[in-house]
Amino acid sequence: MSSKKKRLDPEEQAQVVADARHAQALREKSYRGQALALYPQVCARCGREFSGKTVRELTVHHKDGNHMNNPPDGSNWELLCLYCHDDEHGGYTSKAGYSLDSNREPTLGFRPFEGLEDLLKPKNGEADPGKT
Repeated sequence: MSSKKKRLDPEEQAQVVADARHAQALREKSYRGQALALYPQVCARCGREFSGKTVRELTVHHKDGNHMNNPPDGSNWELLCLYCHDDEHGGYTSKAGYSLDSNREPTLGFRPFEGLEDLLKPKNGEADPGKT
């Protein structure tokens, strides 16, 4: 069985290239394309950097919640990764009050790591396990 790839004739090849360029032009005119050109490819909340194929994980968040408000200066946009964008809209906030935003306090008062630093300190007469 032969696994030869079909070669496009020059006319078909030119059409494929023209379609790709047209699709790219449409993407650049979209508010996502404009935002990616205006802002660095970094999540505005968590600071994660994106490049290459991972740029698709970067989304445009409308600060005022109005998806029709797309000023050309980008003042209503911020780039957020998928996780931070979902968290911004409440997708990852559970009933227990947990959130991806580390600056938010849990709403139920449970702090699982409270006092952990004291527990990890060496007791009198013991060697510090971190300095062996």
